[in-house]
Amino acid sequence: MTPRWTRRTLCALAAAVTFGTIAGGIPPAAAVPPPAAPPPPAVTTPVTDHCPHKISTPPAVDESEVVAPGSTTPTPLPVPTPAVGGEDLAYCGVVADPAAGPVPPGLTSAGWLIADLGSGQIIAAKDPHGRYRPASTIKVLLALVVLDELDLAASVVPTPDDWGAEGDSCGMGPGGNYTVRDLLTGLLLVSGNDCANALARELGGVDATLTKMNARAVALGAADTRAASPSGLDAAGMSSSPYDLALVFRAAMAEPVFRELIATPTFRFPGYPRRPDVPGDKDHPAYDMYTSNRLLLDGYPGALGGKTGYTDDARKTFVGAVERNGRSLVIVQMFGLSVDGDLYWDQAKALFDYGFRADPAISVGRLVDSGPGSAESRSSGSRSSGSSAVRPPASTGPQRAAPHSDTASPASVRVLIGLVAALLVVALLLLGLRFSRRR
Repeated sequence: MTPRWTRRTLCALAAAVTFGTIAGGIPPAAAVPPPAAPPPPAVTTPVTDHCPHKISTPPAVDESEVVAPGSTTPTPLPVPTPAVGGEDLAYCGVVADPAAGPVPPGLTSAGWLIADLGSGQIIAAKDPHGRYRPASTIKVLLALVVLDELDLAASVVPTPDDWGAEGDSCGMGPGGNYTVRDLLTGLLLVSGNDCANALARELGGVDATLTKMNARAVALGAADTRAASPSGLDAAGMSSSPYDLALVFRAAMAEPVFRELIATPTFRFPGYPRRPDVPGDKDHPAYDMYTSNRLLLDGYPGALGGKTGYTDDARKTFVGAVERNGRSLVIVQMFGLSVDGDLYWDQAKALFDYGFRADPAISVGRLVDSGPGSAESRSSGSRSSGSSAVRPPASTGPQRAAPHSDTASPASVRVLIGLVAALLVVALLLLGLRFSRRR
């Protein structure tokens, strides 16, 4: 039988380890403090090397994409072979030239891309052709169609469907006096879904607008893109990719009006009179709206503009451009999150900084200047600077991890060590209790 002092020693040791570790050695007489706030979640980059989104977007988290009874779910878009923009872009992990240095850590986006806005050369990317939901970044494609077809000075009469639109709103109302330019500005600055609805009506209705948006995507070579709602609200079949959003944004930045509006930090949006159908309502005066692009609003050096997006299914998305020392870059972030200590805007800045540090000659692919059937698209493989880029061969199947593959973050390793330590403490405690029962 184990001596009594040994049993007591083991029990005391288990108690000391347990309470000393968790409570930091609090004296017996001290009051027990409230439990500490949980640590922020570990920053992890989704691993996409095995091409989970090569054909379809990630699974929906709600019922926003359930089709109406009697309707059919859209089939996935075909996957072009070879990949648009260069064979290296068929890879689903990180595609980067080692000469540019390590890619920024702590990126939460499943897919991202950095490219030269002028030349179209892609500096680096992760899952560039992965299919993700664009959320409100698809409004850039809507803006291109509006600029093609509508008179910016034309008046638009709002309807209940406009001011009742789901999601972000510019604040349209009955009796308001709006121009197409007003609505296009609100669409780009505050992502107004009421403005998107009104502009779609001016283009012939939602179905006609989607047909025009998707035709423009095809003309640009955006083979991963299908607009299923003009505003970017989740709908069955909605799809885009980091490559495509960069392609669309680059085309939009070639339009002087778009370039002017996307660089506008604030705009006075028209108001509307009191509504007689709303008891106690008062006049709604014009107000100053502010862009949702924090890089522009906060004065990030060289910010040219950008478009944000978010839905529960799409998570955070962003496409934007910055100019520095005469060179302009565009970045895309898709299916990402802000976490404590690692905001999405900080991740965007890290991508821009990485791109500007890279030699302008570095390239892992190219944003095509025309549709997928063009000679350029077929021959636009990666035009590298000659540096020893480490990239796995293109494949339509699962990819093995490469030197630039996503890896576990240090935070996740620390969590694993903590779990092992906790299990050890519990085991010691149970051992002590077992000995105490043998009295």
